[in-house]
Amino acid sequence: MGTNEISYLSMLSLVLLMIPVIMINRKLNISINKKIFYSIGRMVIQLSLVGIFLQYIFNINNPLINFAYLAFMIGVASFATIKSCGFKGKKFIIPLFFAFIIPNVIVLLFFNIFVIRLDNIFNAQYMITIAGMLLGNSLSGNIICINNFYKAIKENQNEYFYALSLSGSKIEALTPYFKNAVSASVNPTIASIETIGLVSLPGMMTGQILGGAIPLTAIKYQIAIMVAILIGRYFSGILSIIFMSFKAFDDYDILLY
Repeated sequence: MGTNEISYLSMLSLVLLMIPVIMINRKLNISINKKIFYSIGRMVIQLSLVGIFLQYIFNINNPLINFAYLAFMIGVASFATIKSCGFKGKKFIIPLFFAFIIPNVIVLLFFNIFVIRLDNIFNAQYMITIAGMLLGNSLSGNIICINNFYKAIKENQNEYFYALSLSGSKIEALTPYFKNAVSASVNPTIASIETIGLVSLPGMMTGQILGGAIPLTAIKYQIAIMVAILIGRYFSGILSIIFMSFKAFDDYDILLY
């Protein structure tokens, strides 16, 4: 049993379902129609280019090229995080790069070696696709974590300074904001894990079933990847705050941004 091929005409037919969305937006004066079509157009172009490039990488399947592409993905994730969080300057790119790469590469290698037991742990088909899932979730987790952390400090600046004056330690003064930010980062993943199978059939499981895998195999893969995603997201969020804090505060522990 294989996956049914989707024709380009069939994909275009989805535009019909977009008509009521466009009409309602225009009726209610919701100015997002251009943004919707821009995002869809950008998605089509990006995925088409990535599909061609990945086919090329899969055919070569060279560990060095695979790692280079992984580093490129992490670099893009770092820039996207900086942009989404509203930070200016390039000083946070390196800290975020390491906050992404350290936990996710460790989880990725552990997953390939001990969970799915690959003969070639650098196989592009597994390495890049699994890394993409880990990084995508770490990206959203880091954005939530960083935004919550620095927003809370700004909103409670007097409390932060008071705690700083009492303890004299930046670590103690920042601990409450740190704990709340990490919790906010992983809560969506925890909620997703709790309701998986009841509310949604997630992407990896659905993709494997559509590709012909038996449901039980797909379920085992999905359970494993969800635990891996939670671990990667958790430690990436923690490291992003720790590494960025060296650049975000001055010598007097005052927030610069």
